[in-house]
Amino acid sequence: MPRDNIVLQCIECKSRNYVTTKNKKTTPDRLEFSKFCRRCRKHTDHKETK
Repeated sequence: MPRDNIVLQCIECKSRNYVTTKNKKTTPDRLEFSKFCRRCRKHTDHKETK
């Protein structure tokens, strides 16, 4: 199964807010999305963590 669960972490407050999946064969780089952070109460960039 090539899809793995990943955790997205807010860049500003470092809280881990979202869990999603990705295909590691087609996307070997780390993902980055603009998502809403409940702790910061605004849209911030979220990066993939280990």
